[in-house]
Amino acid sequence: MIEEALKIRAKLVDEAIPKFLPITPPDEMYYAMRHLLDAGGKRLRPSALLLSAEAVGGKPENVMPAAVAIELVHNFTLVHDDIMDEADLRRGLTTVHKKWGVPKAIIAGDALYSKAFEILSCTRSEPARLVESLELMSKTCTDICEGQWMDMNFATRKDVKEEEYMRMVEKKTAVLFAASMKMGATLSGANNDIARALWDFGRMTGIGFQIYDDVIDLITPEEILGKAQGGDIIEGKRTLIVIHALSKGTTIDALGKSNATRSEVSAALTTLKESGSIDYAMNKAVGFVDEGKAALKTLPDSEAKTILIGLADYMIARKY
Repeated sequence: MIEEALKIRAKLVDEAIPKFLPITPPDEMYYAMRHLLDAGGKRLRPSALLLSAEAVGGKPENVMPAAVAIELVHNFTLVHDDIMDEADLRRGLTTVHKKWGVPKAIIAGDALYSKAFEILSCTRSEPARLVESLELMSKTCTDICEGQWMDMNFATRKDVKEEEYMRMVEKKTAVLFAASMKMGATLSGANNDIARALWDFGRMTGIGFQIYDDVIDLITPEEILGKAQGGDIIEGKRTLIVIHALSKGTTIDALGKSNATRSEVSAALTTLKESGSIDYAMNKAVGFVDEGKAALKTLPDSEAKTILIGLADYMIARKY
């Protein structure tokens, strides 16, 4: 039921993207901008925004520009992340910078960012609520950049603490989920208490989502994941799994080794599993998602609320 409900909303977003982001001159720039967008994706963030609107009595069609804007922001971060990570694949496709080159990929990412604000401004809502949402999205983009900066700094440190990781994850990943939820509610006329509850739901489940995402990187085969398994290990990322393992004195030989072989990565994955660090991260992810679901108690019961609870569970049950 939940996956079907998410597919319905994802399809609405898919249909709206070409309307709000048509291919116009210079065509190639827009093809580069649309490359990852047209590849599909789960559309979890825009779907969450639509569900948030529905949960407070709003109409999805009225906030569709905001939903598309959120998806553009997400994709702008992916384009730039892939450049920084020197990644070859994303969603099973060649990454934007590998297809068009780094300079043009930077432009494509920048253009996605600026277009997101232009599209958000088309949302049908009260002017004050629209301004609040524009401010929120601007602040969210700054938080994402701060989180990414922290994440990159962590790769050169051996003393990253769990609480530092949590702050980084909140900024890099969770705030976009939180902003999606709050914007859907705010633009649909919700009061501050309800909007805050949905923000809390998005923040907590977003943290759980990222922790679980780190787990998926290690346990999901490449043909399902759409990118190399164990990529976080090769990049030297200080995920919660790695932080926990290192705190126990575990040695991870392949960590940060850019030329690590498949067998070396496989050995590192076995080490992390045997250390109990993967299970530790899984339990943390579940705890945050449960806390997020509890924040929805202030919302009246509705089909949208039921789907949101299902979405939270899906975040720590998905395969990729």
